[in-house]
Amino acid sequence: MGSGNGAAQMNLLERGLLSKPGSRDEDSGSEDETILYTASFQEMEDNFVKYQTAQWVLYSLLLILAWGFGLFMLLYLPVRRHILRKDIRSRKLYVTPNAIVYKYRKPVPFPCFGELKKEKYVLLPSVADVVIEQGYLQSLFGVYSIRIENEGVRRPPSDDVQIQGVVYPGAFRKAVLARLSDVRSDVFSRQVSVTEDAPSLRIGHPSASWMSPSKSLRHDSFHPSGELMILQKLEEVGSSVKRVQTLIEEQHKHHNL
Repeated sequence: MGSGNGAAQMNLLERGLLSKPGSRDEDSGSEDETILYTASFQEMEDNFVKYQTAQWVLYSLLLILAWGFGLFMLLYLPVRRHILRKDIRSRKLYVTPNAIVYKYRKPVPFPCFGELKKEKYVLLPSVADVVIEQGYLQSLFGVYSIRIENEGVRRPPSDDVQIQGVVYPGAFRKAVLARLSDVRSDVFSRQVSVTEDAPSLRIGHPSASWMSPSKSLRHDSFHPSGELMILQKLEEVGSSVKRVQTLIEEQHKHHNL
């Protein structure tokens, strides 16, 4: 089972779409969460354990021929089957209005040391597609894998969130893509409404209110009252210059006398 770089943490989980609208997530600790769609693993438990057991036995036989380590793997097989059953029984996979949520509790290789609990959140806007895969050995047991591809920069498939043993993977994919389409439609409608409302903000406002500061300053500098003040100042300067010239001429006359 792979893990994905596209997993994102969320502060609030929500539940509710193709299942019962009023259902609640008992393990989440929040009563405000709603499920849009809940995937199931229970019907696939036996087939999943058989598939994983066959895969384990094949690896064990190869390692017996190579180094003999496969014998210990065969002895460990009952513990392995116990871990697999605990793993698939604890899985929860559901779609919320904002994300895909995947939770599970898996015992460590030696169950006496406890369990490993994981929660993965993939935000819907970051989802590019949900890919359904089935290898040759999986097809013998009717087991499917789903892979959640991330939008944006293309990463290797191993970096995507991969989940095995989902019952009716096609229904899960349809639910995710339907909700993703609704989310993108909502975003597009908001953008259109903002674009349409922007021109209406200018209606009823004088053109001077939309004028840049530099333009308004230039407009004020050429106001008629400003021109009159400048002319008055020029006249005062001219009269002062004439008085100074008159005084200089009088002083010059007295000096010649």
